[in-house]
Amino acid sequence: MAEKSLIRIRRSDERGRADHGWLQSRFSFSFADYVDPEHMGYRSLRVINDDWIAGAKGFGMHPHQDMEIISYVVEGALAHKDNMGNESTIVPGKVQRMSAGTGLMHSEYNPLDRRMHLLQIWITPERKGLEPEYEEAVFSDADKQGGLCLIGSRDGRAGSVTIHQDVNLYASMLGAGDTLTVPVEASRYIWIQLVEGQLKVNGEALETGDAAALSGVDQVHLAAGDGAEFLLFDLA
Repeated sequence: MAEKSLIRIRRSDERGRADHGWLQSRFSFSFADYVDPEHMGYRSLRVINDDWIAGAKGFGMHPHQDMEIISYVVEGALAHKDNMGNESTIVPGKVQRMSAGTGLMHSEYNPLDRRMHLLQIWITPERKGLEPEYEEAVFSDADKQGGLCLIGSRDGRAGSVTIHQDVNLYASMLGAGDTLTVPVEASRYIWIQLVEGQLKVNGEALETGDAAALSGVDQVHLAAGDGAEFLLFDLA
């Protein structure tokens, strides 16, 4: 029997939040001190945090284990350093992926004198105990404009970063009034996170920070208002 079509909207202003002065965060799923049994993740997608970090502030060295961690910078810059010897500055268009695996330490710091904004994404890996890894890839606005740009995948195809899970992660930018129809394979699940702008998802209106979870659909119809930047997760 075919799965019943379902769409659920996660409004930005209903998300968890934290205010640490130098750090403002919005949590789509339970994270740290924010616990909501109704929002513990979606399939293998465990964390989507909107983080705003004040200038010259950041996270000191801290550990991670058994998680695929993706950083998507919306505005500004994020300086990264880890115990594997990697040092880099992530800016809009550059996607960072870490496989924490058996364990790693890293720090994240805003090197600018103004606030920066990023999405921190965590995906549960297909198995525990992976070797820690670090990877970056660059995608221009032109790559994302008007369609879906694959930025993360299980096999790292088309220049995307490799995610150790059955997931395809796309980024897109649609201009005012643009539409896009995305076919969905049977038994796949979709999460759309609106980074900025206005977007209708199968007729449901989203504003900046909102998200839509879809299951049992064979396509997703997207229509931008004044313009939209969003991430689309295609999940097992």
